[in-house]
Amino acid sequence: MSQHFDRRKFIAAAALIPTLASAQAPQPREGRDYRRVSPPQPVETGAKIEVLEFFWYGCPHCQTFEPDLEAFRKRLPADVEYRRNPVAFDEARTPHSRIYYALEALGKTNELHGKVFVAIVTNRRPMLKPDEIADFMAANGIDRKQWLDTYNSFTVATRANRAAQVWRAYKIDGTPSVAVDGKFVTAPSMVGSREGAIAVLDHLIQRSRAERKK
Repeated sequence: MSQHFDRRKFIAAAALIPTLASAQAPQPREGRDYRRVSPPQPVETGAKIEVLEFFWYGCPHCQTFEPDLEAFRKRLPADVEYRRNPVAFDEARTPHSRIYYALEALGKTNELHGKVFVAIVTNRRPMLKPDEIADFMAANGIDRKQWLDTYNSFTVATRANRAAQVWRAYKIDGTPSVAVDGKFVTAPSMVGSREGAIAVLDHLIQRSRAERKK
């Protein structure tokens, strides 16, 4: 007895597999995979949904999470804007926050953000003293005087102080953490994996988009 293979039915059934898998995937749960920010925080992205990364250059988990976040950033839709907020849990680590804002002011974030992680986390360089930081930046192509002028500027100091106010308002107690649209915070430590945290971010972006439309 022969069996008839209907190619059209097979293709139609195969097309349903991703949909069924998505439907069966557990939805992220508030209080476990993410938490609500109370009170909600203002965003700096206007009409766009804000994704705000909280990181510290001395955090090995932040360094490990960076490739996942880079891939995530590359596929963000046009209505989402990604920003970073450095975290210094004590005053002694404020120089790391100033490093980030000085790099941003000089347009060198894309080029040197990852290298700062390597210097501090992998190579165990403290990078807390202005001269040590300036030597590192000079070795990576930034004029030493230009770096020090920027690093010591009022603008960078103000932004580093503001960053501290922001992470405290969000009640951030560990890095890496990521906030979505001033309303939600998730982290790999909450979800249990870096990949899971990215999936939760996708969910929270969709939720924020729906809430903005109401």
